[in-house]
Amino acid sequence: MTSRRTLHGETHRSGRAAWLRAAVLGSDDAIVSTASLMIGVAASSASTPAILVAGVAGLVAGSMSMAVGEFVSVSSQRDAENADIAREKNELEQQPQAELDELATLYVKRGLDETLAKQVAQQLSVRDRLGAHLRDELGIEATSLARPLQAAWISAASFALFALVPIVALIVAPTGWRIPLIAAASLVSLAGLGAFGGYLGGAPIVRAAMRVTLGGATAMAVTAAIGSLLGVSVS
Repeated sequence: MTSRRTLHGETHRSGRAAWLRAAVLGSDDAIVSTASLMIGVAASSASTPAILVAGVAGLVAGSMSMAVGEFVSVSSQRDAENADIAREKNELEQQPQAELDELATLYVKRGLDETLAKQVAQQLSVRDRLGAHLRDELGIEATSLARPLQAAWISAASFALFALVPIVALIVAPTGWRIPLIAAASLVSLAGLGAFGGYLGGAPIVRAAMRVTLGGATAMAVTAAIGSLLGVSVS
């Protein structure tokens, strides 16, 4: 889904909300969860192969979890939308005049005089009666309906892709630099993703970058502390 462009050239970013949310959530979660998992294991003095196995397992499990979670969540949203659409269709068939009056009343509440509101309601109903009611009564646009499969595959793909960041960092890192390099690569990636997400969404770039970076750093620090404590107690 792309951003909407008005007739006079303005670009509105709300049209990106569905796929952007899924992509950002998947990529950020991939880096934070996979890097934190690997750093926690590394802090327990585990071997490099053990850390790598933990990272790959986190990639696979996280991708599947994101796909299933997004599909179930967005499917529930789509079910609710379909139920509203079906109910509105039935009401239009059973009580067309009452529904027309209801639409006109909405326009009156938005500032139109009663006569103009009725004219607008009638003209919009002639062109697309159901669409007018869905849009103005329920706030449902055909182009913005929930898409479970889209959300699922975007989340899974973005998770799998960005979970590779800490894994690659581990592979290239010398033994004594495993934790610092995994953390550095992950935090830089999180900052970049936060800034990019802020740019796409029209939010302040620096604030968006700091938000995800600080959150990721906190998660990594906590898991490193837990891994270190468990490593000491086990040894």
